[in-house]
Amino acid sequence: MPATTPPTQARVVVVAGPSGSGKSRLTRRLGVPTINLDDFYKDGDDPTLPMVELAGGDPVVDWDSPESWNAADAVRALATFCAAGAAEVPTYDIATSRRTGMHRVSLDGSHLVVAEGIFAQEIVTECRRLGVLADAVCVTQHPAITFVRRFTRDLREHRKPPFFLLRRGLHLALAQRKIVERARSLGCRVVDGDTAYAELSRLI
Repeated sequence: MPATTPPTQARVVVVAGPSGSGKSRLTRRLGVPTINLDDFYKDGDDPTLPMVELAGGDPVVDWDSPESWNAADAVRALATFCAAGAAEVPTYDIATSRRTGMHRVSLDGSHLVVAEGIFAQEIVTECRRLGVLADAVCVTQHPAITFVRRFTRDLREHRKPPFFLLRRGLHLALAQRKIVERARSLGCRVVDGDTAYAELSRLI
C-alpha cells in the first residue's frame, strides 16, 4: 500500500468482527463519522474475485475473503480523511455486487473516524505504520447469536438469495473462531459489543 502525507486532523478507530457480530450497531452508538469498509468490495464481474465451495451447491464468489475487497483503496481513503478531514468514498450495493456511486464523509468536529467492516483487521498494520491508528477492536459474540442476527438482517435487506445466505451463514458459523483469531493476530483487541462501546467512548 502506498505511503501518504502524515495526518493533521483525525485518527482511525478500526472496528472488525465477523459478519453479524454487531459492528454497525456499535458504530451507531459511538456517533462519530464512519467509513464503511464494505463499500470497498470489488464489483461482481471483477476477474480477480476468489471462489469458494459452500455446502449444498456449486462454487460461488467468496465474499468473505479479503481478496474480494480492495484494501489499498480503503487505506488511501482513510489517509485522505485523516489529513483533510473529509473524503469521497464509494457507495456499494451488496444485492447487485457493484459500486453505484460516491459519497462524501466529513469529520464534522470529531477527532476520530470509525473504519468498520468484516475486513477491517486487514488494514490495522498499515494504519499503525502511517501513524493514524487510535485503536482497533474485533467485536464478537456466540456463533449461534451471530448466525441468527446475520441471517435475519441479510434476508430483511435482500442482500442475496435465501439459499445462498443460508449456505454462507453455516460456513461463517464454522469459521468464526478462525476469523476472530486472525483479527487478534493482526492487532485487534477481541471484545464484546458493550465492552467495546465503553472503552471506545473514553477516546471520544
